[in-house]
Amino acid sequence: MRELKASRWILFLPLLAITLGASRAQPTQATSPPPVTAATPQKPPTPEQLGDSLVAHQRYQAALAAYSNAPQMTADIWNKMGIAYQMLFNPKDATRCYKESLKLDPTNAQVMNNLATVYASLKQYGQADRMYRKALKLDPKSAIVLKNYGTNLLAEHKYNRGWAAYQQALAIDPQIFADHTGPSVQNPSNVQERGAVNYYMAAGCARAGYTDCALQYLRMALDEGFTTRKKVEADSQFARLRDNPAFKQLLAEQHN
Repeated sequence: MRELKASRWILFLPLLAITLGASRAQPTQATSPPPVTAATPQKPPTPEQLGDSLVAHQRYQAALAAYSNAPQMTADIWNKMGIAYQMLFNPKDATRCYKESLKLDPTNAQVMNNLATVYASLKQYGQADRMYRKALKLDPKSAIVLKNYGTNLLAEHKYNRGWAAYQQALAIDPQIFADHTGPSVQNPSNVQERGAVNYYMAAGCARAGYTDCALQYLRMALDEGFTTRKKVEADSQFARLRDNPAFKQLLAEQHN
């Protein structure tokens, strides 16, 4: 079986990923920039560029001030301001900015995903569901939206549907649950919800052949009381682990 470093996979609960880009303009042909000489004047950064730089350094309050100086408030800038507010734990203003972005670009799945993460963080799971579904109608192959949607469904105890969304996300991007450098927010949850996420992640890792990953998630699911040794033994999703010494030891510990 393939092995994957567990440290890249193990999250207490999958984070809700926020997407940065609101603009969907088609890429243009790359051209070589003119040579820079000592006499070439350097243009100062635009307010948006300055804000992006400040966000990269996690200076969100300063970034908001920079974005607000932009000569024109675009959908992109409103989305970025929403992210900055969300990183400052200000869901009210984050929601306002995401909605302003959608007024200018009402069919942007990325901004819909971001707005849904605010609803989820406030445990407004029904509103988050609706927003994730709208985003998926526009971008059905978005692994990030599918992952977030799956986590939201698990938080509602809709385990089969949540796991189905996770499977779709993993099929598109097998590394979707690995650490990412983009912004993310913690999804609120109780022990039961964390146990459910960990159990279904263990099953997914086992089916994909990632033994270490499966064992790490399975241990957390057992420790959180979501499942039992007998249920794990009877679950065909863990069939390929049954001869693994570490798997046997884990179940033996639960028996004892």
